Amino acid sequence: MTEQREPTHDGVAKAAAKIAAILPPTPLLPVEINGAKAWCKAESLQPIGVFKIRGAWHRLSDLSEEERARGVVGLSSGNHAQGVAWAAQRLGIAATIVMPSDAPRVKLDRVREMGAAVVSYDRMSEDRDEIANALCEETGATLVHAFADPWVIEGQGSAGIEIAEQLGRQPSRIVAPCGGGGLTAGLSLACPESEIIPVEPQGWDDVTRSLAAGSIRRVAPDAPSTACDALQTFATFPLNFEILQRRASPGVTVSEAEVRAAQRFAFANLQLVLEPGGAAALAAALAGKVPLDGETVIVLSGGNTDAESFAAAITSYD
Repeated sequence: MTEQREPTHDGVAKAAAKIAAILPPTPLLPVEINGAKAWCKAESLQPIGVFKIRGAWHRLSDLSEEERARGVVGLSSGNHAQGVAWAAQRLGIAATIVMPSDAPRVKLDRVREMGAAVVSYDRMSEDRDEIANALCEETGATLVHAFADPWVIEGQGSAGIEIAEQLGRQPSRIVAPCGGGGLTAGLSLACPESEIIPVEPQGWDDVTRSLAAGSIRRVAPDAPSTACDALQTFATFPLNFEILQRRASPGVTVSEAEVRAAQRFAFANLQLVLEPGGAAALAAALAGKVPLDGETVIVLSGGNTDAESFAAAITSYD
């Protein structure tokens, strides 16, 4: 695992300044849901279509020249992979990404197009952390974990700094999709006055159950299939859980049908294409599972989906 220091609010502020130097802020869009007003943070409009560009840039741009020369190894279902590949290409760093063999083709193709090497594994029978750590030991590369990395957590939290600047204050709450907890932990550090609500797909609610139990819980071995590939994390890590345990509200879960409804809503009302995982927080809001007010922000975390899958989602009324 990468060097373990504690991620901090100051680190989030540093990451936000670094992101602001290279990328414009993503829009904060007004929305009305079931008669209540709220805001949507459109991270799906990032250059790689997802918020993961934030943590990857903060991590890779902080590497020393010696570390850059040895390269980096990431592990991801596809979105963090694109963030690492994008940052590595821009900084001239060799990148290898450990990705599940069933990752969406559009994500695999984009990672390769940006020059990163891909090592495939079986999501259900192999341990991606073991594979990535072995690659680092073999090559001397730096591990850039998808969520359990202090720089990555701080980088993802930079979205919260933007939100507060756009609203002119910290929001009452931030509702965000949650896989391993990198984004929600980062937002917790960025906006200490805001309630943070993690949203996970049904059956992949390890963070929700961990928060309820007071200790880390894994996803069940027979977890159901989900279109939310970006949120398929078997268990959060202590680095993330300790922050969420101090700061986050109990999580909520959403069904596959609720996610598809959110994709349809975003397309029809916000003119945005969202991937299933990127629509999870909006799904919770539409289903009435989280409170909304004029200072609630819903994170639309990603839009990396292929045309066929998206068309099927927005034309299926279930």
